[in-house]
Amino acid sequence: MVTIAILTISDRASLGQYPDASGPAIEAWLQRAISSPWRAIRRTVADGIEPVGNALRDFCDQHRADLVLTTGGTGPAPRDLTPEAMQAVVEKELPGFGELMRRISLETVPTAILSRQTAGIRGRSLIINLPGKPRSIEVCLNAVFPAVPYCLDLIGAGRIETHEAVVASFRPSA
Repeated sequence: MVTIAILTISDRASLGQYPDASGPAIEAWLQRAISSPWRAIRRTVADGIEPVGNALRDFCDQHRADLVLTTGGTGPAPRDLTPEAMQAVVEKELPGFGELMRRISLETVPTAILSRQTAGIRGRSLIINLPGKPRSIEVCLNAVFPAVPYCLDLIGAGRIETHEAVVASFRPSA
């Protein structure tokens, strides 16, 4: 069974000042999109390099998550440090994920150029930084997820199958 970790990064949500809408939005999208068995583990942490980095290391190294999806902390504000935390824990960065998320988001929101989403690999875990707004999360997952199952195959993570009507995953023919 594939393990997917969902990490919400928000000072206010981590303090309980407002409910996390982004983490549940990711999980709901995954429930619609993935047809193979999987389980979710979720956590909310404050912004900052240390809390985000510690959570990413824990998900990848202790929980052996195949896929880690983060939400929040990717803008230009002083406390938005998710990309910096990511760079400190990944072994390989995959900038194409962020490039595609910005490109697709620019079709509807001119401020998408302020986004600093990226992705990377730590061991046998793929980590993808998503935006913090539920609608933006859906747009970005629709764009990048077709490549996720094959990426997981390439790094030796668990195998994901998708509902083709929701998202058609791409695997090259042999």
